[in-house]
Amino acid sequence: MPVLPRFAHAGRILDAGGPPRFKSAALAAMSGVRHGFFGREGGVSKGLYASLNAGAGSNDDPAAVAENRARIAAALQAAPEALISVHQVHSATAVRVDAPWSSERPKADAMVTATPGLALAILTADCAPVLLADAQAQIIGAAHAGWKGALSGVLEATIDAMQAAGAETQRITAAIGPCIRQPSYEVGSEFEELFMAADPGAAPFFRAGRWDRRQFDLPGYCVQRLTRAGVTRIDSLALDTYSDPVAFFSHRRSVHEKAGDYGRNCAAIMLAP
Repeated sequence: MPVLPRFAHAGRILDAGGPPRFKSAALAAMSGVRHGFFGREGGVSKGLYASLNAGAGSNDDPAAVAENRARIAAALQAAPEALISVHQVHSATAVRVDAPWSSERPKADAMVTATPGLALAILTADCAPVLLADAQAQIIGAAHAGWKGALSGVLEATIDAMQAAGAETQRITAAIGPCIRQPSYEVGSEFEELFMAADPGAAPFFRAGRWDRRQFDLPGYCVQRLTRAGVTRIDSLALDTYSDPVAFFSHRRSVHEKAGDYGRNCAAIMLAP
């Protein structure tokens, strides 16, 4: 197995009057690029959605979700309507975005834009949010990389869409945000077999768990897919959504707690106007 580079970790940022967010040191150093990985703190939702639930697909109060999303947009200095997201379906589809949607959101799992002031938002609750930028070309991307999307090529599709817009792979910086990490991600042997049949190169990202279970390293696998695609600057944030109920929503934790539903974390990136 090739030795992968070590990656920087994020710091928690407290914005005056806005929700706290985590930042990638690599993306934060890029001129003209704003971003944030927002968890569950700093919003208005109640109960199991407390408090910064950004997911309109949940059973939360739509007005509360709208206010939460407006707060996230404000933290990036974007208009509420400029915070856009897709109908995520665990695919390898990436779409080019030039303006807020005028009709129904497309079914896709990644977005790319060259439009300043347009904030690309990815919603997650254990899957890996991946934000990408070529600051020189002023091209950004955002991808929803669950295991299905990562395995089927959503990260490569995002890079291809960025290239089509004018980015160059060797200039792209990628940041993998809070997601379920290996100690929390127990799977069955059938999951590993499915993965290995599709991508034998995934073998290093499985290890023994409790009893007959296996543990899967989703962010590590995303690093490998990005590296294979030619991205050399990768910042993987050491933040586990499952094990930190104060900071993050987690689908798997909600299942284990029999909660019935769950909120969504939000990762967003924008070119400064």
